[in-house]
Amino acid sequence: MYERISAESERRGTAKHRDRALAGLSGRVVEIGAGNGMNFSHYPDTVREVVAVEPEDRLRALAEQAAERAPVSVRVVAGHADAVPAEDASFDAAVVSLVLCSVPDVARALAEVRRVLRSEGDLRFFEHVRSGKPWLSLMQRALSPLWSRIGGGCRLDRDIATAIQTAGFQIELLDRFSYSPLRFFPRQQHILGRARTPSRD
Repeated sequence: MYERISAESERRGTAKHRDRALAGLSGRVVEIGAGNGMNFSHYPDTVREVVAVEPEDRLRALAEQAAERAPVSVRVVAGHADAVPAEDASFDAAVVSLVLCSVPDVARALAEVRRVLRSEGDLRFFEHVRSGKPWLSLMQRALSPLWSRIGGGCRLDRDIATAIQTAGFQIELLDRFSYSPLRFFPRQQHILGRARTPSRD
């Protein structure tokens, strides 16, 4: 399903948000939950290497194809957000893009991101999140169990910004906005921004 809907989502505004989320990245980058590789064409040429982690076999195969067309070096590997196959402090930056909605344990995934990032490493995030409107937030909470079953574990009611801060990241830039990534779907609130790991000195 994701393979089919991701192309429509790109046309309806997701592509420009990917550009914003990845702008200015450099060095060695880990992308958590790369899916079918929709981010790859948006990485700037200042990135030396992307290690793209994806657990699902079909999406990983599509990501490998996308990596061949990418403007930067991309290596696609099997792995999960709660057990990133990388050494401690081995990346300059990390990217989480429309993935924290579906990981089983957000806190554990973000702890892994912190582990593999160097001191003062750069975290870029672009995620859909729980609405700030109380009535809509309640509706999202009610719908999430069913939606999660048909949407690959995706939950509609997560507060990702708070989770990032709780994990010890310092948010430097946070943009909240709403748009509808799919036709006939209601507008969803999203966050996009940048955070850093604290200095280990």
